[in-house]
Amino acid sequence: MKTTSILRSLLRFLRPQLLYLAIAAGVYAIFWAATGQGPSLSTTLIYSFLLGNLTTLVMEQMRSPGVARESSWYWPLNLALLLAVTLVAVTFSTLVVFLVSGTPGSFKQFLSSGWKFPTVANLIFGMAFFIHQATRCRLEERNRQLQRTIEQETAERELDAAELKQAREIQQGLLPKELPQLTEFQIAGAWEPARLVGGDYYDVIRLGKDKLGICIADVVGKGISAALLMANVQASVRGFASETASPSYVCSRINSVLCENLASGKFVTLFYGVLDASSRILQYTNAGHLRPILIEHDGTVKHLENGGALLGVFPDWKYEDSKVELRPGDMLMLFTDGITEAMDLNGEEFGEERLIEVARNTGEQSIEDLKIQLLGSAQEFCDFRMRDDATLVLIAASCVSPEQRKPALTDFQNRVTELAGVRA
Repeated sequence: MKTTSILRSLLRFLRPQLLYLAIAAGVYAIFWAATGQGPSLSTTLIYSFLLGNLTTLVMEQMRSPGVARESSWYWPLNLALLLAVTLVAVTFSTLVVFLVSGTPGSFKQFLSSGWKFPTVANLIFGMAFFIHQATRCRLEERNRQLQRTIEQETAERELDAAELKQAREIQQGLLPKELPQLTEFQIAGAWEPARLVGGDYYDVIRLGKDKLGICIADVVGKGISAALLMANVQASVRGFASETASPSYVCSRINSVLCENLASGKFVTLFYGVLDASSRILQYTNAGHLRPILIEHDGTVKHLENGGALLGVFPDWKYEDSKVELRPGDMLMLFTDGITEAMDLNGEEFGEERLIEVARNTGEQSIEDLKIQLLGSAQEFCDFRMRDDATLVLIAASCVSPEQRKPALTDFQNRVTELAGVRA
């Protein structure tokens, strides 16, 4: 460590000496060009090194105390300081030259005859050095300010990232952790925001022994604002949904709330349905959302066509209920545009046709595996650069009817009775 420190100090000392040597060479060249012969080389070197070192040393150590660079007194005071330093440095340098050269006569005479050029040269050098110092100090101050700004912005970004992470955890907590199921159906859902938080939302709500409320929604925008609006929509759905409330009633009430509270340009698309396992009927209302796709047991593809206006735009809109029967082997896909509008490098969208094709060609997969494959296919198509939030809800109607279940159930009850008799 000591050797390194000594080397650094030596380099800091030698660098300005090279500058003073260059100044001496320049002075010598000027005199030679003007008079045809150069001045004494020793005299030139003594003046250059002594004036340079003395002036630099004093100007580096002495500053005008209490005077800011923005003050009108800053430059005059430093100029006065430079004049005083030049007077001392020129006198001392001339004395050294006088002693070294052995010039006849008195020192006073030698000084009076030779002070002009070193004085002017030192003032020029001192002003250049002073301007260099002022510029360097100004740049260093700006660098310090920039560093403080960067540190502050970094701290703010870290805080924002931490808050976004907490917001994502909260938003994930609002989504259903385990989806309630019905005897005759299998239901699965997936949610993948384009950012840490998003505006998509899905929910499955237990309304009764044989009824579920099923909802999927897409809030305009992304990020925190969309997430906050999504939480509001979720609270509204859960507040208005009940076993006796029709989907049209739920959508109308949510629309009234949003129209009173949403800012201009904000809206929500929502599909809400009530699935009744006893009748296999899904009663639904579509408020501006993408048409769900129904793949029937024989492979026929249909869209649930009936729909209404966006939520939060038309306060007097009258929503209507529609119904669809989900027969054994049918599957209904609810999704947001983040899946169908996933785009590859050529600008081509994933689209509904690919979504249907993947769903048809999955074979005998569980609904959970199908959910993962559908979402994964869209992500792989766009090279995992989703532009929008992606949400998917699948409803698969069981291929086993209640009549087909009765023999198995009777056999199970008989076995339970036999086991109870044996134990007795």
